[in-house]
Amino acid sequence: MNRIVEKTLTLPPITLAEMSGIKLMNRTDTKFIATLDQLHKFLAAVHGKYYIQEIDGKRIASYHTTYYDTADYQMYSIHHAGRQVREKIRVRTYLDSDQTFFEIKNKNNHGRTKKKRISIIGHNAIEQEHENIIPFMAKHAWYTIEEISPVIENWFSRITLVNIDKTERLTIDFNLRFHHLKSNGNDQLQHVAIIELKRDGNVPSPALDILREVRIKRSGFSKYCIGSALTNRQLKRNNFKERLTMIAKMENNR
Repeated sequence: MNRIVEKTLTLPPITLAEMSGIKLMNRTDTKFIATLDQLHKFLAAVHGKYYIQEIDGKRIASYHTTYYDTADYQMYSIHHAGRQVREKIRVRTYLDSDQTFFEIKNKNNHGRTKKKRISIIGHNAIEQEHENIIPFMAKHAWYTIEEISPVIENWFSRITLVNIDKTERLTIDFNLRFHHLKSNGNDQLQHVAIIELKRDGNVPSPALDILREVRIKRSGFSKYCIGSALTNRQLKRNNFKERLTMIAKMENNR
């Protein structure tokens, strides 16, 4: 892990203000799964092509997220069934700045992700925020606040890179921990990182060539779905089995 931290120090920083025009709230997302050894090689190779986000001197940010679903796990089931059109609802706290957002993410059948969010006063403030959340969900969500409840929470560390042309963002998540609020199950990924390329359409990306060079393969990864499959054995998981097996091998064959 120290090698990853050292590599982040070699990249030039970019501030939040400088990133203000790269929100990419309507975007295409491409995910990759890497071992920490592969991630180290990737960070070495992006030097000169990417900035790293820095906030108050910190280059690795900490996140806490709680995902919501219906009592019969409709959002999980839709994703497990392979439907492209799907929705996720979550509360995310940026632990370093103590900012919290209620977020709705919708993916359409063209692979584009649209994210809508509103600021709320705290991670457990849903009930106090009903006055704001109810109309927000009525406008953007498939569900009402009465139909959903918190299902699983996770914590992770994130590195955010921005290409020199400022047309894309790369998020790199690692140190993932999961706690299922219904089953009380826990799990963690200590040796795996999730790299997500976020860009407006299919603009050229220097990261794609580098990912191929260091043999990091494209693979879907939903923190909600994979975390749920790892921590609640009552859920269907057949369609995630290949991915879960791959992740287990990466964790054990480090």
